[in-house]
Amino acid sequence: MADFSRLEKLFDIIHEDDDLLVINKPSGLVCHPTKGDEYSSLISRARLYLQRSLSAGGEGRGEVVNPLPSLHLIHRLDRETSGIVLLAKNPIAAGELGKIWESRAVAKEYFAIVHGHVVADQGIIDAPLGRDETSRVAIKDCVRPDGAPAQTEFWVEQRFSRRTLLTRPIGHPLEGRGEGTSSSIPHPPSSFSLLRLLPRTGRKHQIRIHLQHLGHPIVGDKLYGGDEDLYLALVENRLTNAQRARLILPHHALHAGRLQFDWRGQTHQFTAQPEMAFIKFLSENG
Repeated sequence: MADFSRLEKLFDIIHEDDDLLVINKPSGLVCHPTKGDEYSSLISRARLYLQRSLSAGGEGRGEVVNPLPSLHLIHRLDRETSGIVLLAKNPIAAGELGKIWESRAVAKEYFAIVHGHVVADQGIIDAPLGRDETSRVAIKDCVRPDGAPAQTEFWVEQRFSRRTLLTRPIGHPLEGRGEGTSSSIPHPPSSFSLLRLLPRTGRKHQIRIHLQHLGHPIVGDKLYGGDEDLYLALVENRLTNAQRARLILPHHALHAGRLQFDWRGQTHQFTAQPEMAFIKFLSENG
């Protein structure tokens, strides 16, 4: 029997009704089921949450509770990206919402902390994306002339500098004493920008690749941050203290903060705050 008490600390519910469950996904959590336990993916945790709710509602009334509630992911986020994920509680809602997503009639707003001071206050990155055939990482894409069209609009919300270089990664227990924070990223190690982003298309890893292409990769991005061996080290469980210090944050600093769409005659808008490590990084600048 599942230990439902564990769920209280695993995700925040932004909104719930008879048709929708909107969750603020924590960074480091995959959306789809993995080979791990019942808590290793967002959809598995959400099903356990609904199972608990149905069990509580049926107690004392002799109702038969479905052990696997109907639940459908309408869209997904990368493992390390935090923020809003929309799930439908029944096939009818899932079908209707799926058509909205297919038509791209959805506004998605992200926030990212990137390396360096982005010069332009606003801009559009228009660069086609496709498979990176030179990479050792099978899932990695890149900007290439024959790729699929992709556009990302951005606005600079804040440019800031940190008072000192970090000697340990924020939010990680490893100290990393005596190990440096050298990086291949061509920016002063203390300069950063907070961006607000609106993807005009929905390609895989689009925002992350476009910001790397702009010359301002996302802080903590192991795959598109300038050294893909950081990603391989993570997958192979060999990340060193020095590598964690170079990354600065335990997960890349990308957050899906707003979602808006029209459905059943109403405009639905949901917002979610970034995680504490993201906020702390912004607040501790000089």
